Amino acid sequence: MDGDQALTNARKAVESKDYARAETLYREVISQPIPQDSNKASAQALQQQEQAILELGKVYQTTKRADQLYAMIGESRKVLGNFAKSKTAKIVKTLIEDFEGIPDSLDVQINATKESIEWAVEAKLSFLRQSLQLKLAELYYAKTQYQNGLNLLIELLREYKKLDDKSSLVEVQLLESKIYHALRNIPKSKAALTAARTSANSIYCPTLLQAELDCQSGILNAEDHDYNTAFSYFYESFEGFNSQDNEKSIVVLKYMLLTKVMLNKIDEVNQILNNKHVKKYESKDIDAMKSIATAYSNRSLKEFESSLITYSNELKSDPIIKNHFNALYDNLLEQNILKIIESYSVVELTHISKIIGLNLQQIEGKLSQMILDKVFYGVLDQGNGWLIIYDEPENDKGYEAALDLIKNLNNTVDLLYEKASSLN
Repeated sequence: MDGDQALTNARKAVESKDYARAETLYREVISQPIPQDSNKASAQALQQQEQAILELGKVYQTTKRADQLYAMIGESRKVLGNFAKSKTAKIVKTLIEDFEGIPDSLDVQINATKESIEWAVEAKLSFLRQSLQLKLAELYYAKTQYQNGLNLLIELLREYKKLDDKSSLVEVQLLESKIYHALRNIPKSKAALTAARTSANSIYCPTLLQAELDCQSGILNAEDHDYNTAFSYFYESFEGFNSQDNEKSIVVLKYMLLTKVMLNKIDEVNQILNNKHVKKYESKDIDAMKSIATAYSNRSLKEFESSLITYSNELKSDPIIKNHFNALYDNLLEQNILKIIESYSVVELTHISKIIGLNLQQIEGKLSQMILDKVFYGVLDQGNGWLIIYDEPENDKGYEAALDLIKNLNNTVDLLYEKASSLN
């Protein structure tokens, strides 16, 4: 059976979901010898091998067989030497990407990428090696092995700057910003993003990469509680992802809604959801954001908690959403507590617990935190189970005057010391 016929039969087998037969046929094409007596026949055989390798990778992705895909990547190296370097790089990167559709395959994908990097070094395929190292850094980021990811990026940054490869620099600097943000090193995250935007300004930036940059800008502005600016960036990012029908559109849409919830602009949440471009993204993720928006608008702690329980996966799986909603919950809890205690000088903890709907231990912990943060002045009498509230103490201006006097005396002594030193 010639290669074209085998490929045709393999594709028919895939359509009928006879994956075992498809696998056998694809492997036949991959293992066929390359004719050396004719350039045309040789080129045709190589094209058939390329199609067979890529399509077999999709079969393993469809059937969720990560181990077989991993093994095939290793086996395919025997024939990859026949291809041009650019074609080899395309095939290897595509096979590594095929793991994305297979659940719980991150560890296998990391191992496959590491081995492919070693092979690329041996084969002196520098471009492929760099691309795979960037991919490995992304995988380390996904696995929360942030330091491993940073170690790879430091070397890549040095190489790409030397090559003046601005396009690759943007990707590396953007990932660097994401990793520093995950490590909660916000200043370094901002610096890396600024560098990425500077690099992007000097080249044509693809739509999806620009959308990623805008999304990261929105995330960092949200960290500074500048939710209006964050929304503007998220909107630009959503436009980019939506124009390419990219699956990340719904993630950025959630971030857009998040900013409006944090600003307590519930009417604008509804306006966004009524947009014709947004209608197609209606899902449980969007229902979760609507539920939280309604609860926060109503200042209802019980509704808020109910939403967090009902939509636990949708709201807690994304660390960006989770962090901001934790802050939102704390703020709502404080507002509810202050509303309850504002008319009392002494109030029973059980009374607060009953109205709020949290157990006594949680209420005591939150009240202690609020007292330490000087949200109000008071003390917990745990023996009697009371909260005693004090009026806010007036600042004694005598203390402020004394501090100013000491500061001025300190400056005078410093000046006298400097003069004495100069005389010596």
